[in-house]
Amino acid sequence: MSTDPMVSIQRIQTTFDQLASPTKTPAGTSSSQELFAKLIEALRAQDAATKTNANATSSTATGAGIVSAAESYEGVPYVFGGTSRDGIDCTGLVQKALADAGITVGRSMDEQMTAGTEVGKLADAKPGDLIVLDGGAHIVIYAGNGNVIHAPSEGRTVTEQKAWFDDSDIVTIRRVAPDAVPVPTSASTSTTDALQALINAQAAILSRSIS
Repeated sequence: MSTDPMVSIQRIQTTFDQLASPTKTPAGTSSSQELFAKLIEALRAQDAATKTNANATSSTATGAGIVSAAESYEGVPYVFGGTSRDGIDCTGLVQKALADAGITVGRSMDEQMTAGTEVGKLADAKPGDLIVLDGGAHIVIYAGNGNVIHAPSEGRTVTEQKAWFDDSDIVTIRRVAPDAVPVPTSASTSTTDALQALINAQAAILSRSIS
C-alpha cells in the first residue's frame, strides 16, 4: 500500500465526496473541492520547500568544523608536499582539514583557490573560510577573531596566529562550508490551515448527509 500523503489525502477526499449530499454550498463559503485544491497546492509547495532545503544542506560540514579539524594538526611540522600528521604543507593542511570536516577539495592551489564561493573582503570572513596570499603561493584557514591557522614554512609547525595581512595582500577568500538554509514555515502553515478548513467543511457536509 502506498504511504504517499498526497495519495492518502486524495483517497480521503474521494470518500468524503461519495458520502457528501448535493446540498448547495452557502454563498460566501468555499466548497470542499476548492479547499481540497488549496490543500494539494500547499502540500506541493511544502514538498518543494523540503526538497530545496535538503539539497541546500546536504553537507553537514560547518565553518566551525573546519577550524576544529585544522586545529587538530597544530604542532605538525611543515613538510613541502606533505599530507599527513608526520608532515604537511599549506595546501595539504587545507585538503586534510576540509576532508576531516566532510568537504572534498583538490590538492593543488589552483583547485583550492577556486573552491566554494568568493568572499569580498577580510572583514566579511567567517571561521572556516580559506584565504589565499602571496600571489597564490600560500593559503590559510580563517579561525575567527582575526586569527588564522596554517602550515607556515620549512622549520615551523602548523600554528594558529593573528592575521599579519590585510585586503591588499589577499588574492581571494573562499567560503567552502555551506550556509544552513532554514526550512520555510509558510508552506507548512498553509498546509495546516488548508487541511483544517477541509476537515471542517467535510464534517459539516457529513453532518447534513447523516441528518
